[in-house]
Amino acid sequence: MAKVLMAEVNISEGKDLELVEKVKKEFMSVEGIDLIDIDSNADHNRTVFTYKGEPQNVLEATKKLAKKAVELIDMTTHKGSHPRIGAVDVVPFIPVRDVTTAEAVDIAKQFGKFLGDLGVPVYYYEDAQEKEYRKALPNIRKGQYEALEERMKDEMWQSDEGPKQFNAKSGATVTGARFPLVAFNINLDTQNIDIGKKIVSAVRAAAGGYTCIRAIALPLEEKKQVQVSMNMINYEKTPIHRVFETIKSEASRYNTNIVDTELVGPVPIYALRDILDFYLRISESFSVDQIYF
Repeated sequence: MAKVLMAEVNISEGKDLELVEKVKKEFMSVEGIDLIDIDSNADHNRTVFTYKGEPQNVLEATKKLAKKAVELIDMTTHKGSHPRIGAVDVVPFIPVRDVTTAEAVDIAKQFGKFLGDLGVPVYYYEDAQEKEYRKALPNIRKGQYEALEERMKDEMWQSDEGPKQFNAKSGATVTGARFPLVAFNINLDTQNIDIGKKIVSAVRAAAGGYTCIRAIALPLEEKKQVQVSMNMINYEKTPIHRVFETIKSEASRYNTNIVDTELVGPVPIYALRDILDFYLRISESFSVDQIYF
């Protein structure tokens, strides 16, 4: 059985769908790539490409994707509600089948070297980063693109690959290997961003909430809503239903309701099994093998 590696590439463009299509065309030219999802969000001004395949095929596809995105995206004019530091913002590689963490890290570092040679500063994170203070994405992305030029003057925040100087057009890229992450957003029927921030503080790890939750409140101007945008970095330790119920309860304190939710990109089937367990009280005899598509 072939090895399978997944990539979730985040680029800083979610409005110009013609540009997104050009990027897609470039990386899909690589044989053996199984496209799982493309999620473009105009408010975030961000697109997430999710695909999988044998590790070397995924590496080649990601190189092509990144090269085209760097060519087409100009960060000096970029505006969006989602945190970002570069045209190719974050590139995690996730082991899916018969791929070790060490192998995924090696792929990430090959990619990082490639992108660095194109003139883009590259930072490693999660399992690809040895320095503890640089493992977490929010630490690397603090201050976003607008603060990057000044931060790169600090020796502590110089890039791992590529130039040590600021690249105004492309910004910087963060890449590494990690546990399967669940990107989960909850949209609220309020335009009050302060309410969103208060709800975020109840679940976000940095504010004393759940250890495995990174969260921010974002305005969704077109929908006239506020979004609690989350990265659930370990669904086994903090399951989706627990976070949903906490936010539902906190929202009610402010006479606010959940409008809907979004799962961005692929979701591990075992994360959904937890939801079935909680809401449907599925018996222990149920197996994920009963799920088909």
